[in-house]
Amino acid sequence: MISLNKNQKSTGSSSADCDLDLRVTIAGVTLDNPVTTASGTFSARESGAFYDINELGAVITKGVSLEPWDGNPTPRIAEAYGGMLNAVGLQNPGVDAFIKDELPYLKSFKTKVIVNVAGKTKDEYCRAVEKLCETDADMLEINISCPNIKEGGISFGADTAMAAEITKAVKRISTKPILMKLTPNVTDIAEIARAVEAEGADGISLINTLLGMKIDIYKKKPVLWNRMGGLSGPVVKPVAVRMVYQVRRAVKIPVIGLGGIMTGEDAVEFFMAGADVISIGTAALVDPQAPVRIKRELIDFMKSNGYKNLQEIRDALL
Repeated sequence: MISLNKNQKSTGSSSADCDLDLRVTIAGVTLDNPVTTASGTFSARESGAFYDINELGAVITKGVSLEPWDGNPTPRIAEAYGGMLNAVGLQNPGVDAFIKDELPYLKSFKTKVIVNVAGKTKDEYCRAVEKLCETDADMLEINISCPNIKEGGISFGADTAMAAEITKAVKRISTKPILMKLTPNVTDIAEIARAVEAEGADGISLINTLLGMKIDIYKKKPVLWNRMGGLSGPVVKPVAVRMVYQVRRAVKIPVIGLGGIMTGEDAVEFFMAGADVISIGTAALVDPQAPVRIKRELIDFMKSNGYKNLQEIRDALL
């Protein structure tokens, strides 16, 4: 894991008290800053006890599906070297309950709201999107990359033709910008990125978790009930940076980069690879204040190194 040196130690500054321009516009929606929360790792009601949600550029919700999902049986979380494995299985109350109970609370903040959408069939994705298009959510992130459900998820995102078909279907009915969340469990990430861009995707989020497994050698069985799960955390960061770099050079639409961002310097690395926005995931499960800490470390880095805006960082890679 990369750590800040003494000259770049966080001072607790914020975008409000410095002259740096952290704003970023993706798909016509302007965020005050480029720091968002990764789907499945954030609860506004719980995180709000640790920091002001208004400090975030956007929140990306846990995946919501057309009908409520129970998720996978336990155990569904396990530690791994440099990260964690999860096989939660997109447990959620369904899109109607989300719209009624959670979305109004999220919209009480000035931060933008990006709703992650899950489904087991193309029709389920479309019907959930239709309902969300009747709300004041700012954007939708279509999850075609979850490795922890038997139908949909990674089976859609790992197939170029299916990824393109889902993108085309949701774009046909959506009145909101669509971000397609891609899986890293593929041979050629750039090919799938180009396919979803060609069908009208307004942006791309990557990476979701890498498929992993852990075995209890004394009990002689997999640690997770689901046997396999999604690997996240610092251990996946080099893979994520590589894929952001490859996709940035394959498409023109915005790229939301995530995967093992633990510090402000990690965030800078993603911007230099070509990300327009970053998402904080596993780090927030270790340190609930990680999203705002990382934003402040990013500001400190920019001030210490003479960067005035994010584009200068993106242009810096030699």
